[in-house]
Amino acid sequence: MSDLHSIGELARASGLTVSALRFYDSAGVLEPALVDPVTGYRWYTDEQITPARLVAGLRRIGMPVPEIAAAVRADPAAVHQLLDTHLRRLADGLTDARREVTRLRALVDPARPVTTMLLLSPAGLAAALDAVRFAVGTDPELPMLSGVLLDVEPDAVRLVATDRHRLALARAEADVDGPPVRVFVPVALVDELRALLDAADPRPVRLTVAGTDLRVLVAGRTLTGTALPYDFPDYRRLLRDAVGERPDARRIPVDVAALSAALADPAAPTVAREYGGRPLAVTVLGLDDQGSLCLLPATELTSDELRIGVDGGYLLDALNAAGAPQLVLELDGPIAPLAVRRPDDAETYSVLMPIRL
Repeated sequence: MSDLHSIGELARASGLTVSALRFYDSAGVLEPALVDPVTGYRWYTDEQITPARLVAGLRRIGMPVPEIAAAVRADPAAVHQLLDTHLRRLADGLTDARREVTRLRALVDPARPVTTMLLLSPAGLAAALDAVRFAVGTDPELPMLSGVLLDVEPDAVRLVATDRHRLALARAEADVDGPPVRVFVPVALVDELRALLDAADPRPVRLTVAGTDLRVLVAGRTLTGTALPYDFPDYRRLLRDAVGERPDARRIPVDVAALSAALADPAAPTVAREYGGRPLAVTVLGLDDQGSLCLLPATELTSDELRIGVDGGYLLDALNAAGAPQLVLELDGPIAPLAVRRPDDAETYSVLMPIRL
């Protein structure tokens, strides 16, 4: 066995501990070349030293085990792609952590609120509000969803709303004076503000956030309000889990007017299901022979082709809110969320939870 290395020798050569090597063996990531049937000792070849060092490095940067397993078996180009994906994940996590630290500082010292002021285009803000308003929660038992989150960035504000079944996002450019801040605006103030944005007034909207105090100067009127005292869900993590990194998803262009008419047609095919103890008519989306989107009746659910069930009313809301004649529906299997995207605006889209067929 002079050409083989014991688990201890590989540990020293790779930087992994013996227990880590045992774990990666059991996980199917780095299996020994030979296991002595009598002693149970693990033996590794020279060719396994480099993969073991790769595993050690990927482990140090916190890459998930399934991706480590893929990297060990992948060609260099695929490994680079995995590394790029993980770096983006780490960068997103760091950005989220910085936002949370800002929120925690204000929580620790609420007597000295930091003020942030935004100047926004009335048209841009109106479009962003229209894109997310439909997804605001209305369940009185979930008050943490009963408004619109304003997530202020250095040069813009991201608007987010969700009722658990759907999530909508939009981004409006802004001149920002002050640190980034997240503020949860009650829906009554959102609606009051939106009504004033239709006035023919070109002056920018001035939004001031000081702790939980909100002040909006719009069309010569001043609106005041108080931010909702709830922690809005971590929408960035939800998005990464729901629609992040989906290379195999089908992206289907749709004509909004035609699809809206088909959904609103009383004769549109649906499938009867039950949700929360109540009957629910489910709209089933699929692809026809030309690869175009179509609505399927119950008789066509036995095929292995791509099928996804959604609430037709929710999809119609998302189409109407997008404000574009053409959209792209992103489908990735029957249990994956459906993304409704604008082809000209990567920052404005909505996500609908699927209904199991």
